Amino acid sequence: MASDDAPQETSTEWWRVDTATLHARKQELEILKRRADAEQNAILAEINSRGVRGCSGHSTLAALIFEDFLVTDKEASARADRVLALHPGPAIGGDPEPPLAPLTAQAAAEGAIGGSQIDAIIRTLARIPSTVPEDDVRAGEAILVELARRAGPRQIARAGRRLLDELDPDGKEPRNEDPKDTRPELRFVKHRDGTLGLKGTLDLETYARLKSDLDPMAKPHKAIDGVRDSRTQDERYGDAFTDYVRLKTTSRNLPGQAGEATHILITMSYDDLIRDIGEAHLDLVGPISATDARILACDARVRPGVLGTAGEPLDIGRSKRTVSLAQKYALTLRDGGCAFPGCDMPVPRCTAHHIVFWRHHGETKIDNLVLLCTKHHRLIHHSEWKVQIAQDGLPEFTPPTYLDPTGTPRRNTMHLRT
Repeated sequence: MASDDAPQETSTEWWRVDTATLHARKQELEILKRRADAEQNAILAEINSRGVRGCSGHSTLAALIFEDFLVTDKEASARADRVLALHPGPAIGGDPEPPLAPLTAQAAAEGAIGGSQIDAIIRTLARIPSTVPEDDVRAGEAILVELARRAGPRQIARAGRRLLDELDPDGKEPRNEDPKDTRPELRFVKHRDGTLGLKGTLDLETYARLKSDLDPMAKPHKAIDGVRDSRTQDERYGDAFTDYVRLKTTSRNLPGQAGEATHILITMSYDDLIRDIGEAHLDLVGPISATDARILACDARVRPGVLGTAGEPLDIGRSKRTVSLAQKYALTLRDGGCAFPGCDMPVPRCTAHHIVFWRHHGETKIDNLVLLCTKHHRLIHHSEWKVQIAQDGLPEFTPPTYLDPTGTPRRNTMHLRT
């Protein structure tokens, strides 16, 4: 044990240091920072391979970086792109997805190249057609990495354009000049990070109708207490499309299934439902976790089909646990939107979450309900965040111990309440 009179370590008085030492030290620190970034990226890649949602409750790697490191959404997206490009992706039904830029990852681990240089390389590699042989791709990457050891992102980007001209001299195929004859197509896809998505081609009329419907829903939220909507345009349209689908599945005026409004059937065993293990089967999609089944059941037109040990149907229930119109009004007045701390998502983009889960006999009443947007609804179900109604009747959230060891409850101050 050190004595009380032991000399205390103090910060360097840089004004006393000669200029050559200053330059040398700043270069050493840059290398250390880059190596630290590379190590952190390797950790994030491992979290991604295990499943971001299962490890932290976040829906994507970018969402984890945004929430945990308190950076802008642009920086979070860029950092997530680096992780996904430099490391193998999660194994989805087979071997792990190989990294886009393995040689770049090696140079980053050495501390030889940093963030913007890495971005310039992976932007080039992402544009190389899949028909180019792998050996040619790696040779091209080696050229860019060697250049990056002594050049900045602008020079790397210029060299990348020359590389693309050599590897793909014909460039992209010309687009169809007459979109009027376009045949609509829609594909459901899985991304490298495990998220799901859509890819489609629309005819002019369908495009115009869809965009016309989504435009009003994708407008930025009004600033609250001077805080502006931080979502990108793509994120706003993503949220708008999510709400668009939700409105479709709950409307009684639109075509449905077998004479009823659109519904979703979830099937799972009684033991798995009670113990919160195993998988459920989501109609039209396939296997999902028991936790995801509970999320869908919170505020959607869902029919739970519970099976016994022999596979016999024990219960085909209707969506009785959804909140009434009067309860939705009461939640609107109390929460004003998503109640999660720091979230400005308005009421139309939120669903009612049962604090004590419905499967645990939680009642559908105001003091057991809280409004949550899609992202934070999943976070509550998949992570160690806790929510409760305080003595004054307002919801408060307790973060996991790894975020706040003190366990101090937090509240949302983004919504104005009367």
